[in-house]
Amino acid sequence: MEFKLYLIKEFQRLKDEERKQLGWDIRRNLAKINYRIHTDAIKENLIPKELNPAQINRVYASEADLLNMTLFGFTAKEWRDSNPDKKGNIRDYADISQLVCLSKHRRADALRVSHLI
Repeated sequence: MEFKLYLIKEFQRLKDEERKQLGWDIRRNLAKINYRIHTDAIKENLIPKELNPAQINRVYASEADLLNMTLFGFTAKEWRDSNPDKKGNIRDYADISQLVCLSKHRRADALRVSHLI
């Protein structure tokens, strides 16, 4: 009987660990959806060839902060400054619905950027 109880508890522990890991993977994949489409649209339509790497990074950061402001209400830097004890970035702490919205915002912004030509 003791062994059976141990086995059941161990099975539950392993399932909980699996669920946690799967949840993290789903969240990271949601954060990545449309990322490449968005960054490619920025690269092709907003970045002149004359810009240096620091200026290019500012263009990407500006577009990312536009999305952060619309979804979260603050920029990545504002989030980092107000959460110095947290590792990662704002997306690591977003819930599933926010990540779905972020993905949709990225796609919409990619379309907006692509039509600037």
